[in-house]
Parts: sequence; C-alpha cells; structure tokens
Amino acid sequence: MASPGLQSHFDDANPEVQGPLPQLDDIKVDYHPNSQIPSTIHHFADFSRTRPTEASVPRNHAPWEPFRTRLDFEVAEIALEAALTAEQTNRLLSLVHRSARRDETFTLRNHDEVRELWSTASQRFTPFQVDIVSVPYQNKVHEFDMHYRPLWDWALDMLRDRCLAPHFVFDAQRLYKFNGTRFVRFIDEPWTADAFWDAQSRLPPEAKPLAFILYADKAKLSSFGAQKAYPIVCRIANLPVEIRNGTGIGGGRIVGWLPIVSEDSEHAGKSSFVNFKNAVWHESFLKLLESVIQISRTGYWFECGDAIRCLLWPLILILSADYEEQCIMALIHGLKGKFPCPICLVPRDEQSVLSHELRLRTSAESEETLRLARAKKSKKEREKLLKTYSLPLSFDRMHVYHGGLWRHHLWRELQFWILELGREAVAQMDANYDALPRWSNLTHFSKVVGVDFNDSSHHEDISKMAIFAAQRILRRSQSKLGYLLLRCIRHYIDLDIYAGFEVHTEDSIVAGRQALRDFSALMDPVTGKDWNFPKKHASSHLFDDILAKGATRNYNTKPNEKMHGPMRDIYHNRTNFKDVATQILRYDHWLLTLTSMRSELDELDEYNRNANLPTTEDADAENPVISVAPAPCTHVKLGSAQGDVSFASLEQSHADDRAFVGFRIKLNGFLNTFFPTNDIPLPDGKRIHLQADNKITEYKYLQVNYESMVDWRQCKDLLRCNPEFFGSPRYDCVMVQTDNQPFFARLIFMFGCSIGETNLSLALIHLYDVGIGVRNKHDADLGLWRVRAKPRSSPEFISVRSIIRGAALASDPGRQGDYFVIDTIDADMFLRVKSLQVA
Repeated sequence: MASPGLQSHFDDANPEVQGPLPQLDDIKVDYHPNSQIPSTIHHFADFSRTRPTEASVPRNHAPWEPFRTRLDFEVAEIALEAALTAEQTNRLLSLVHRSARRDETFTLRNHDEVRELWSTASQRFTPFQVDIVSVPYQNKVHEFDMHYRPLWDWALDMLRDRCLAPHFVFDAQRLYKFNGTRFVRFIDEPWTADAFWDAQSRLPPEAKPLAFILYADKAKLSSFGAQKAYPIVCRIANLPVEIRNGTGIGGGRIVGWLPIVSEDSEHAGKSSFVNFKNAVWHESFLKLLESVIQISRTGYWFECGDAIRCLLWPLILILSADYEEQCIMALIHGLKGKFPCPICLVPRDEQSVLSHELRLRTSAESEETLRLARAKKSKKEREKLLKTYSLPLSFDRMHVYHGGLWRHHLWRELQFWILELGREAVAQMDANYDALPRWSNLTHFSKVVGVDFNDSSHHEDISKMAIFAAQRILRRSQSKLGYLLLRCIRHYIDLDIYAGFEVHTEDSIVAGRQALRDFSALMDPVTGKDWNFPKKHASSHLFDDILAKGATRNYNTKPNEKMHGPMRDIYHNRTNFKDVATQILRYDHWLLTLTSMRSELDELDEYNRNANLPTTEDADAENPVISVAPAPCTHVKLGSAQGDVSFASLEQSHADDRAFVGFRIKLNGFLNTFFPTNDIPLPDGKRIHLQADNKITEYKYLQVNYESMVDWRQCKDLLRCNPEFFGSPRYDCVMVQTDNQPFFARLIFMFGCSIGETNLSLALIHLYDVGIGVRNKHDADLGLWRVRAKPRSSPEFISVRSIIRGAALASDPGRQGDYFVIDTIDADMFLRVKSLQVA
C-alpha cells in the first residue's frame, strides 16, 4: 500500500495550466522549487531529456597518448580486449612491424612496454587502493584486504568528463503527459520519482543531489566455485538509464572488492561467527564510503565538464542486491528473524498477506533500536531486541520474480502437475514450447520439463510462454488444482510485466496494484503450499519503490550480474590464479582507460570526418545482406529483395498454394479500390489492368517502426516472410490497423510494384479475423486473446504502411485454425491486447 506521503505527490497530477491550452500528448515539466526553473510545457515531438550543446572541438587531439602513435594504441587495444598472453602479444607486435605502412610509425617493442604504457594511461582515472580492515573475533584481531576506489574521487572522474556533462540531471522533476483532459504524471528515471525530490527538499537551496546506486553480491570465478569474488558496483543515478546501465564510460563500474571470510567448520552457524562476518562486511563497506561521509554533511563545490560550478551533495539513493545481501546490508537475521523483511516490519508468519499496511524501517529507528539494545544488560536481551529492525532497500525484480518466485516456486509447482499427468503430458509440454514461434529477444526452447536452467533470463522467457504451452494440458476437468495454478501464473505474468515497465503513469500504477491484489488472492489456495516467505512478501513494496525511485530497471540487479561474466573471463585469461583481486582490478581499470581513450578517438575521427568529408553514409550500409526497397516510408522498410518476377511466373511457381490463385486479378481489384480511397489518381484516369507479363519485386524482410505504448519511444520489429530462413520456413504475423479495431494476420508474400508514378509496398496476408463471439471462461481465466483464421483461399492485399507492428501467435492444439495472441512478448503488446479485451 502506498504511504500517504508517496500518494500525495500524485494528487498534484493535474496542476493548473496557464497560457495556451495544451495539445494531446504535450509534456509538462515541474522542476524542484530549489532549482528556480519555471515549469515548462513541450509538444511531444519537441520534448528532449538532453541539454542542447554547442559544437565544440574534440576533448583531445591526441587521445592515443601516452602511446606514441595511434597505431601503437590500436594494436595495444586489440591485445587488451583479446586478453592476449605475453607471448601472443610479442608475436603480434612482430607481425605488425613486418607489415606496418610507411606513412604510420609503429614503435611498440614488447609486452612489457605495452603494460607500462597502459599503467601510465590509466592514471587519468582514480586507481584502486588497498586498505587493511581489522575486526576482532575470539580474542584475536583478524585482518583483511579491502580493495576500493574512493567513491567520491571516482564520481569526480565522471563529472569532469565533457562528453557525459550534458547528460547529468541534478534537479528533481515531476513529469506529466496530457491525455486530452488532464495532465497525468509519469515516472521513469530516479530524478522523476519522489525520493530524489524529497532529498533535494532537505538540502540547502543551492545544493544539487549527486545520487549513487550501489550493488554488491558474491560471484563464482572458478568453474566449481572454489574461487569467488565480491565486487561492489556503482552507478550514478543522475545519468540517463541508457548511459547508466550501459557499458560505456558512464556505465556501472567496480568500485570495491569486499573480502570474503573463509568458512570455519568449528564456528560455522554460530551467531557470533555470523556477526563477525557481518562486521567484516560493514567495516569494509565503510572504507568505500569514507570519502563521501564528510562531504555528505557539507556539500562540495565542483566545476563539471560543462564548466558549470555546482554545490554537489552526495547520497546513497539505491542499494541493489538479492535477499541474502540485503539482510547483510540491513543487519537483520533474515529468514530466522521475527521480522525478516529488510524494508518493513512484517511479522514472519504474515508474509503471504499482501493487503496489510506495514510500517517501514528507517535509519533513525534503527539507530534508536541499537541504542536501546546496548543498554540491555544481557547478550540474550540485546539479541532479542535486535531481531526486529533494519534499513530500507530496493525491490529486485530479477531475484524476487524470475530467479525466485517463478524459478523456485511457481515453475516447480507447474512441473509437478505436468509430471502428475504422466509422460504423455511431459512430451506434449515440451512439444508445445518447441512449436511456439521464434521472436526477437526471446529464447526458443525445445525442452523445458526437468531441465535445470541457471540463468534467470531463461526463466523469465519460460514464464512468458508457460500459459500458451500448458493451457491445453492442465484443463479444469483433468486437474482442478493444476488449472488454478495456471490462473495464478497468469496473474504473476501480468504483475511481472507491470513491474518491468520502463515508464509508469498513474494509470499503470493503479493497474499494477490491482494485478498484485489479483495475484495474491489466488496464491494461498493453490496446492495448499505455504507461500509465507520473503520473496512472496517483497511484491508488497514493488509499486511503492517505483513511486520513490522510478522504474525497476533503476535498481534491478540484472545489469550488475551481467558484469560477472566478463569478470570470470578476466580471471581465466588474465590472472595466474593467485592474488586474483589485484590482477582482475588492474585489468578492469585498464579496460576503463581503453573505453575512455576509444571514445575520445572516435570523437576525433567524427570531428575530422565532418570537417573534411561532408557526406552522409547510407543509413542501411551497415547491413548489406538486406537491400532496402526504393522510397520507403519511415514507418516500414521492405528489404532482402529477390529480383523481379512476372505475374505469370509467380502464379505458376505457387500453383499448389490456394492463396495465390488469381493473384493478378485480385491485385487489380485491390488497386482500383486502394487508389481512390487514398486520393491517389489512377494512371491516365483509367482503371488499372495489370498484365500477366508485368513484373513485381519480391521482398523477404520487413522492418516495422512503431511507438511503444509503454515509454512512447520508437521500437522496431524485424519480420520475415521467407520459405527458407536458416533452413526453415518463417512467415511472421502482424497487427494491422483498420478504421475500427485492429486485426491480426500472417504474412504470405511481400512485394513492391510501380503503377504509373506511384511506387507501392504491398503484402498478401492470411487474415485471422473470423468472429469469435462471446469469450469463453477458459480464455478469460487465463487472460488469452483468441483469433480465428479465415480459409487460406481468402487472402487479402494490404499496404505494408497499415501494419502497426509485428505479432506472435500460438496455435491452439484443441481447435484447428484458432490461435492465441502472445501478449507476453513485450510490454507494448501486453497493453495493446489489454485494450482489445476491454473494447
């Protein structure tokens, strides 16, 4: 439940508007009062998050230094990226010397010199340092190495970068979009949410929040987990998510390497040893924060890369971690505590109830609890009191949902009920997954039951397709509890999709909370399972966190855990497996240096190219395999041209396909209607009569650009209409716009033709628009949107410009010719199908 403080910010979602009446989709920006920037209203097409910058000279005219030449740097760059050994590097340098061009000098001699130059170049950024952390235990002081970059110094490295400077946002904002009646508030980035606004309200008027996002988690380096790492990754919340969650200079960076206390069989499991490990963790983490603690009391004047001086005030806005790390950060007992949630004071036996309003933990409350505990006379009394309090953290979608609630609970339950029905049901489940259409950014599975997937991304994809694969297996008549579980999974998927929205509005917050209530209402009866555990309860904080900190991708652990893979690669390819922290962090520091130098070099090349070669590259030159049709519109692009073919040859080659019967005659009829309807003059004012020897151009690829209903950005679908796409036929489906309700169809044939002076991009489609009638209970229970195919002998022509976007359809094994729209492929399709269901 939203607290009154959070909800009150949404009460201002319809501010008084002065001046000209707003237009549909206009964006209103209210800046924090301390910024002294007046509110602004922008037309949607004109709204931009990036500050305009004047054209300037490159940051560095010799960005390859301290390497003596550009060629030296680029060869060393390849050697570093490929993690070449000393012997391999020396061989590479020898080859380059033998083949170097006369107009460019190559001076590198050996691997040792390359290492020395990288060490020199890396001085542009704050290096890692090592401090000793001393913690007493069992009458002995134990010492550990803590590797870290002073956090404030690392932040200043980012702030002085001229390329990043225009992207920093230091003033809190409230954003609204006009829906035709009122301005509706929306939230995405941290500075558009409430915590950032509230933080700026507590600072001196001239101060600007500099907000950090910190993540920590253990990672296995060796194959069997004997060697582990414990990195701390930092991101700056003032940068846009595309930069902040990216791999460039402004993306997440390792800023610390926590020591790992070796397990002691004599003391393992003892509360004193657990407390000792927690003390090591916090003493080490404190080393990282020391550089910002004093500054957080006074602020810090600094001239950023855009030459603007700011009074910066650091704060830790977000802590991102899985449940185990959150318990350590919050100093609570975790699963065994009386109040196991790191965020609120939910009793241990009430975690499955999501309707309660619960008191949040606060730092002030925790400090008072610690003071009271220290006043207790006995250790037992102190322990009893300390089991109750902690600090607030952030909802972690990946571990709570994909790697937690789904993987370890819902998916296990679903497999249990499938296995209960026997081998035939298992085989059918796998076959149904394999039969689902392939889609961009979704893993295709041929076997799922009984397979142990470790990647949470795989579990996310499995969950998206579960309803469509299982709906004909777990029927209500065959498995009442299994069917109830499917209904529960449907609500879970809805909730997960809402949780993943990149932009949230007032309406989506309301819809998301309703999805949470629907999910919770079905959970407890399912199979009699005990759902009383933290990852079930964590959902109760989901939408409060969105209101406070923005979209979940701001604090999801997924971007941080993606860094574990490159770290393992460094361990295997660039260390001698001894003192690995020093070696890995040195290499990581050099990669940061390389990224910065490459960015400056690309900037210099672009500057020189614009100065000396004022030409524009073909936008599609990067993909020579797909040729683009002439004169495409910006909404759609046909590609992969197959050459010209006559109508006679086309109809003959597809003689066995009923869809092509009378192709030319039907096209004539379509064109003679299409031209007048779209105010296109008929050639010479006469009806169109295409002849058998007239030719058209076949295309096998279609790019459709569309505006997402979630974040209003342009997205694209890459669609195929190809009888041999990597050895298999692939004919993708589309959503087509009409004057009334959109319909779904499958591409049969795409082509371009010229009629007089008019160039047309057309498609022959198989329609799935037969009336279904009243939606049955099975479809409604499982959130399924059914479509029914017309006979293939009744295809229609459309202009590809009428295609809204691509679609994926799953066949219903129980009824031939019926399909379900897979609304879970992405959040945009989810909302589009929702709008059809309420129409």
